Amino acid sequence: MTTIVIDPVTRIEGHLRIEATIDSGNTITSAYSSSTMARGIEIIMQGRDPRDACHISQRICGVCTVVHGLTSVRAVENALGVKVPENAELIRNLMIGAQYIHDHVMHFYHLHALDWVDVVSALDANSLATAELAKSNNPKYYTSTGAYFDASYFDKTKAKLKNLLDRNQLGLFANGYWGHPEYRLPKEGNLLAVAHYLEALGWAREVVKLHTIFGGKDPHPNLVVGGVPCSVSSNYNQQASEDAGGTSLNKVNMAKVTALIAKMKDFVDNVYVPDTTLVARFYKSDDLTGYEGWEKRGGTGGNFLCYGEFPENGIRDLESLLIPQGAMLSGDTAIRSLDMNNSDEIKEYVAHSWYRYDGGDLEGLHPSIGQTNLDYANRGGPVPGDNYALNVNNGYSWIKSPRWNGNPMEVGPLAHVVLMYNKAKENPGTVAENAHKDTKKLVDDIWINQLGLTLPAIDSTLGRIAARTIETSVIADAMSRWHDKLLVNISKGNLATFVTDADAIKQNPSLTGFKWTDTSTWNLGAKTRIGVGFTEAPRGALGHWLSIESGKIKNYQCIVASQWNAGPRDAKDVPGPYEKSLEGHSLAIPTQPLEILRTIHSFDPCIGCAVHVTDPNGTELIKVNVSTTLR
Repeated sequence: MTTIVIDPVTRIEGHLRIEATIDSGNTITSAYSSSTMARGIEIIMQGRDPRDACHISQRICGVCTVVHGLTSVRAVENALGVKVPENAELIRNLMIGAQYIHDHVMHFYHLHALDWVDVVSALDANSLATAELAKSNNPKYYTSTGAYFDASYFDKTKAKLKNLLDRNQLGLFANGYWGHPEYRLPKEGNLLAVAHYLEALGWAREVVKLHTIFGGKDPHPNLVVGGVPCSVSSNYNQQASEDAGGTSLNKVNMAKVTALIAKMKDFVDNVYVPDTTLVARFYKSDDLTGYEGWEKRGGTGGNFLCYGEFPENGIRDLESLLIPQGAMLSGDTAIRSLDMNNSDEIKEYVAHSWYRYDGGDLEGLHPSIGQTNLDYANRGGPVPGDNYALNVNNGYSWIKSPRWNGNPMEVGPLAHVVLMYNKAKENPGTVAENAHKDTKKLVDDIWINQLGLTLPAIDSTLGRIAARTIETSVIADAMSRWHDKLLVNISKGNLATFVTDADAIKQNPSLTGFKWTDTSTWNLGAKTRIGVGFTEAPRGALGHWLSIESGKIKNYQCIVASQWNAGPRDAKDVPGPYEKSLEGHSLAIPTQPLEILRTIHSFDPCIGCAVHVTDPNGTELIKVNVSTTLR
């Protein structure tokens, strides 16, 4: 048996270590997932003003920016028992939707595509043949952008790539396993993907402007408990420019939002969807050559969990959620209900983590009573060094092991699409039901008809890519609907974007004397206020649980999406989704474990998230070297 170590696996989002044991045939028999740096935001939260929680929690991650802040805001609103106005929900939907679309496109082109695209071989591609491929693969995009289907366009792309190579400025292209036998795209496919990689950079810079309109900046746009931090401009219809007084919610900026959504939709439907479908055609099973495709690798067993997101009628109306709330267990298409307040359903275990629980390390705790007691030295933490090994029989990660009714659950785009598919109804109904039906159509068209794959095979590495693509298209459609509804509300004089003190008391009479500006009024009628906020981050189910006493946060616990997927084994030694997904992988070249990267990156890891350690003067204390070793 040989152990392969990849540390870190992620390209930008935090510190993830994978140790995989392979047999004499280079097949993975077991794998272990470890977050090698602690988060500790939960400890920082204690004693803070609940209104500040969203600003602190957003700093959990610089990539998952909006969703942490919104989840925190919702947790406080849940504790207070207040519901925000419809306009606030619509603006929040638009902000999260923009993050989804930006995040998923960036993930594919700038992070995950490098696992499927042999960048260096693109230099040897025939530019004219690449133009013909673009004409057949992305015809609408090239027509709409005015680009020409000729060799010169792709000659320029090759020149840019060669310039980067000659100057040794490959950036994320550096240290790739170029020439690896697992790369199957033709050279022209590689060149097309590189061209779209570069185009996606400029596209991404533009579409994040939506966050600056509604939230003032990006990353970490402003959010606020009780609504959104932007009000409709008093001279909405009179503004000639965005700088002519008033607020950011004016007619000029709303026209910009309309254009930004159209820009998102164009790139998603005419570049992203066709490109991922093109990649899938070359990486699915090929009976003629005997190639085992990626629809047969990387599955986690079929346990899927969603908290739900994108309310059409307020976050409390669970039936109106575009992404449904619920859980599915292996081999069963039934969607089971989920109660995030039930202490018997969701629990976190630390049997293989570098934490301790006061009541014992084998028990599980619901996050409403969760603990964050760091205990690296006593929980099996190895002494850092060039050749250290994880103590897999004890603690081996800074991530806990979340479980739903004792089951490890995969979260993320695949879970979203599987639940939406199973929620789809034959006849049109509510807005959410229509979106579920659209999702089912896309799955049937792309996965089953175009790729010729079976529905059960979507539980795979390739299935995660397809699901992420499909949900991006569905959300882009929904964004137009939410924006149109916001514009209609404004035109009718429905301008509310925040809950006033009086409205909060009206919604929850126990808040007598309540004032947003004075948190000492928040506990009237109850010693402790307990709340849970949830969302579906682009990477999956995200929950924040908090308790408020005397106007201050007493306890705060987060379970981020990558904790569900990247968590280590639990008290019963059952592997988490990352660990399970790698079992059975055969490695063509063990010293170049591209296959491991493909499957782990298909989850889009964000390890709790992007932690940095500095001294009080800002001096870096830890440097992490990227290495792949055999031991």
